[in-house]
Amino acid sequence: MSDATLAGPNLWSTLRSVWRDQRVWLASALILAALAVFDPLQARDSALFAGGALLHTAPYLILSIAIAAWANATGADNLIAKAFTGAPLLMIALGALAGGISPFCSCGVIPLIAALLAMGVPLSAVMAFWLASPIMDPSMFVLTAGVLDLEFAVAKTLAAVGLGVFGGTVVHLLARGGALTDPLRDGIGNGGCGGSKIRAPKPVVWRFWEDTERRAKFGKTAWTTTLFLAKWLTLAFILESLMLVWIPAETVTGALGGEGLLPIAIATLVGVPAYLNGYAALPLVGGLIGQGMSPGAGMAFLVAGGVTSIPAAMAVWALARPQVFALYLTLSLTGAFAAGLLFQLWSA
Repeated sequence: MSDATLAGPNLWSTLRSVWRDQRVWLASALILAALAVFDPLQARDSALFAGGALLHTAPYLILSIAIAAWANATGADNLIAKAFTGAPLLMIALGALAGGISPFCSCGVIPLIAALLAMGVPLSAVMAFWLASPIMDPSMFVLTAGVLDLEFAVAKTLAAVGLGVFGGTVVHLLARGGALTDPLRDGIGNGGCGGSKIRAPKPVVWRFWEDTERRAKFGKTAWTTTLFLAKWLTLAFILESLMLVWIPAETVTGALGGEGLLPIAIATLVGVPAYLNGYAALPLVGGLIGQGMSPGAGMAFLVAGGVTSIPAAMAVWALARPQVFALYLTLSLTGAFAAGLLFQLWSA
């Protein structure tokens, strides 16, 4: 067989391999290239938007990546996992409470989630933390109280913790039936579920930098996690920039007006692809409430948007298996609607 005959299949195999390994980066590049041809100004704006968003989230990402790499290198991950060996419902409550007050954004918490699942921490407790974390943090609480009011800020905090407890409990019940085993995608780690075994604790080496092998483990974990987040968040922020342009705020304003259950349901669904981050959404919701939108619809929009925003959802999709991702979205929507309805009843 001639070299020319072999060249075709080999080239096709190489291209498939490159696409499989670099498809996320290539997708971002193709989107920007298409924009550069048809709308050069938007290509520039989208690139700048993505770069600025990455810089804005960088402190949280760096901190969470460092914690995950440190835990892996020192062996402290075993101690962290052992802390989750108590009563399942108590662990779920603690996970939801920790998520509700943690300073991590929805993307920055991803490395910690992956590390906890790889340690063997039950998915129920991790899901509680996962759902609660994007909704509220200390700075968000202060800003919410200032833009809206203290009552709304407290209610949103309770909604975050409540959603975490609700989601964690549902996952716990499903896991008891043998569902949701190995929640992480292949190549990321073997997650823990309801029946998973926590790894046996080994001595922790706090001064890991004195050991060559542990230094290498720290560097490898930090690097692979950084690349994983960078490629997915770059694509997510490019898509978010396009949604800002193609879905005007007036469209959202028109959809969320009115009273009753329907606006709460619409606000929940509109919040799924929410293109505004939590800080930018607050003035919009405040203005809508001032124009007559029900507080419950505003709460549902903020809760659903915080958990299922494009960057957060894409990070979850990249990390978790499809069934876990589907459950994550289902719990988010159900919890957001319930939070909006309860807040509406409270405010009535």
